[in-house]
Amino acid sequence: MADTKDTVIRILAEQAMIEPSDVTLTQSLEDLGIDSLGLVESIFAIEEEFDIQVPFNANDPQASEFDISSVAAIVGAVEGLVAAQKT
Repeated sequence: MADTKDTVIRILAEQAMIEPSDVTLTQSLEDLGIDSLGLVESIFAIEEEFDIQVPFNANDPQASEFDISSVAAIVGAVEGLVAAQKT
């Protein structure tokens, strides 16, 4: 699912105001300079782009089922949600 990965990276890069080529899968949102507001905006963009509902609690991100620990984790979580929606 390279398309999903590329799209998530593009959304996060736009939020961080950097080039997608500067985003690596091992980076955290903090590494990218994305704050809590930026995270919420990124989640909205991901939901809109993939037509999915992200189970994310903005008030308590640690209690969320949506793993935001790294770019790779976000890509994996989005891929899982997209796959689950198709079933």
